[in-house]
Amino acid sequence: MSTETNADLVHRFYQALQQGDYDTLTGMLHPDFVFYPQIDSPRPGAAGFIDAEKKHVDAFPGIRLTVLDTVAEGDKVGAYVVVEGDQGGDYYGIPPRGAHMRFSMFNLFTFKDGKIIEKRAHYNKADIMDQLTAGSAA
Repeated sequence: MSTETNADLVHRFYQALQQGDYDTLTGMLHPDFVFYPQIDSPRPGAAGFIDAEKKHVDAFPGIRLTVLDTVAEGDKVGAYVVVEGDQGGDYYGIPPRGAHMRFSMFNLFTFKDGKIIEKRAHYNKADIMDQLTAGSAA
């Protein structure tokens, strides 16, 4: 597949994730897919990925995932993404207070047979937690 096709798939990936369309996401993932939310914490399979991401999407109804830039070479696509939303559900033990959260992340996607076989994420979880607990005793 071309780098343009892979980059387009990454854009569609984030649209489906933003909408909570897990069936479409599953269809984009290779059977041997592995998600790395951090460097040494693999989550194999579509179910492992969805379990991890559903916690984020569910905690922020109406979450916005804006792909600001992609860089594609060979079988890889890097995506710089801004994530933004208001907390409406529990997030790793932090009860919902309606706090606004905004952070950026970089993800590296690898493709095989026209599907995503690996996704590596880099973001600052402590920054998110700080934003959600600012001004509270939590």
